[in-house]
Amino acid sequence: MKMPKRSFRTSSFYLAAFLYASGGELISLDRIENQRRAEFVFKSSTELERVAHDFDFAPENSGAAVVDARKLIYAIKTLKDKLYQR
Repeated sequence: MKMPKRSFRTSSFYLAAFLYASGGELISLDRIENQRRAEFVFKSSTELERVAHDFDFAPENSGAAVVDARKLIYAIKTLKDKLYQR
């Protein structure tokens, strides 16, 4: 019997974009609240949880929560495309 994979969920679009740009593996996008909101589901790992923690709590200008701007822009475009697919 195969065990289900652990997942990391967030409804924060910008955290999801940051995780995706940082190499997080997006498993799915789940619609919630009558399709008006979405929850981004990532494959959980120690690294992903560290990156999420850094996004929320790293001191400004510390360098702990930094990604390439091009990767972030690509992540934003990709996640928006997924959000607006029907």
